[in-house]
Amino acid sequence: MIHETIKKNGVTFGIITGLTTVLITALIYSIDLNLFTSAWVGVSNLAIYLIIAIVLLSKTKKEFPGPFTFKDAFTTYFISALIGIAISVVFNIILFNFVDPAAKDTIKELTVKYMISAMEKFNAPAATINKAVADLKENDQFSIAGLLKGSLSNIVFCTIFGLIMAAFFKSKPSSQE
Repeated sequence: MIHETIKKNGVTFGIITGLTTVLITALIYSIDLNLFTSAWVGVSNLAIYLIIAIVLLSKTKKEFPGPFTFKDAFTTYFISALIGIAISVVFNIILFNFVDPAAKDTIKELTVKYMISAMEKFNAPAATINKAVADLKENDQFSIAGLLKGSLSNIVFCTIFGLIMAAFFKSKPSSQE
């Protein structure tokens, strides 16, 4: 049985994470599609998600009666992550498949240009660059199937991240305090 504090905070922060992702995506979409390939935007997003996770786990640990176990910390984070991912995927499906399907083609072309530039900077062989470009052009990462597949990758990443965060936020055994 999941403790009420874990459920409440996991759901609340999942909604916060999802809405934050929707807001960031909508801002990038409305300001400049080039920002979808910007490294600093990606790093900024990770920083925002890290801050949300820290606030979530800190708040839950304070509110939790008794020791906050590794399982409790991981469960709290994982509920939040799943809800955030679900909200984000639904928004992206609607935006890129129904509202503005042409935007995904523009982003794909921008991504190809960015990838070629990055690979050339690292002196990648032309054959490797051509293969990577062909693979990218073959896959529609913004299709419904592509977004659902990407969400599975996000869940794997969030699971690993959640395990690390849970290790940091679990209560120390009373003999170590």
